Amino acid sequence: MSTSWAEARKIAGTVAIPLPAARVPMGQARGMVLAESLSALVDLPPFATSAMDGWAVAGPAAWKVTGRVLAGQEPSRLDDGEAVEIATGARVPSGAEAVLRRERGFVDAHGWLHVAENSEAHDHAAPVAAPQRSYAAVANNATATRTPRGTELGLPIGTDIRPQGQESRRGETLLSAGTRVTPAVLGLAAAAGYDDLPVHERPRVALVVIGDELAGSGLPDGARIRDALGPMFTAWLEALGVEVTVSRVADDPRDLLAVIASSPADLVITTGGTARGPVDHVHRVLADLGARLVVDGVTVRPGHPMLLAQYGGSRQHRRFVAGLPGNPLAAVAGFVTVVRPLLRRLSGLPDTSHFLSLGDAVGTHPTDTRLVPVSVTDASVLPLRFTGPAMLRGLALADGLAVVPPGGGVVALGAGQRVEVLTV
Repeated sequence: MSTSWAEARKIAGTVAIPLPAARVPMGQARGMVLAESLSALVDLPPFATSAMDGWAVAGPAAWKVTGRVLAGQEPSRLDDGEAVEIATGARVPSGAEAVLRRERGFVDAHGWLHVAENSEAHDHAAPVAAPQRSYAAVANNATATRTPRGTELGLPIGTDIRPQGQESRRGETLLSAGTRVTPAVLGLAAAAGYDDLPVHERPRVALVVIGDELAGSGLPDGARIRDALGPMFTAWLEALGVEVTVSRVADDPRDLLAVIASSPADLVITTGGTARGPVDHVHRVLADLGARLVVDGVTVRPGHPMLLAQYGGSRQHRRFVAGLPGNPLAAVAGFVTVVRPLLRRLSGLPDTSHFLSLGDAVGTHPTDTRLVPVSVTDASVLPLRFTGPAMLRGLALADGLAVVPPGGGVVALGAGQRVEVLTV
């Protein structure tokens, strides 16, 4: 008996357990999923740093420039009335109370630093600390006697200094378990002091494209057609961060059984052969394998003859077969219904839902869920043309698939109604 679309998706997302965790060098972790939360190993930043090129200053103006500090150098302490030239990212010397941006100051011929008279530092500087103390320049090129001049040219304490721990404190949780490792995650982990990351093992997937009629290259000729599913699903699977191998087999149950039985993959995906036609051998092969069908047909259009089976020993070592229909759009429906939820579960990723309003009416089916290619415009979705089970033209222009539930006696969902949208 066929399973409802919502139930089939739920089964696919819960039938497995996440793959075991391992510590992986950061260079290999992109696309994997954190198995544990990441905490800051040190304060970020680990010490106060300059947010701008300029001068670190101590006390009221003017300041005697005593040297230079570059990133990576350990600076000496500043006493009241002293300044050092400083580069962005360099450690702020102890005793320094602010950074004067280069464009807002000048050094006279005697080595004294002043706030430029036309500076608008008090309007545009970026103070970080709350206490306010003003510094100002004096126009004395000879002895540069230091005298506070009020706030019209003030420089608040903390200006353009990134204080230690501004972003996070040691021990603070930076990222939670279940976070996919993106380039930005790698950057944050590196800044926090990590060399390797605790992640779930990467799922292994074997994509098996079935069909005597499929050609891997060239123009369709005579009775042969190009294999569209192999290139499409390979790209989608790689984007999900899994390890993918691809093979093509003829419409022969012995060949198919040999490929599935010998595969070490966590998930084998087959395309075609899931219906009950003369060369549809997937059900027979799964029976010979001793697999148990957990989904056998789904009340969805397109994609009804999809299936999901499991085989193997304990739950920790269980393997799966997802049988997708051969028609391209129907196969995509099977992919988003049973393949992607299963792989997210194996990877340790939580399931997500995304809802948008219809920008135009879309027809319903009395008893089956419809998956309709749509474009997204201004936070609403519009159904596209060329959406037959064997077509990919509409999908190639789509931003997602709208989930249109069975209508019963309702022939269409009207504009403005909210539907779930699956990304493609």
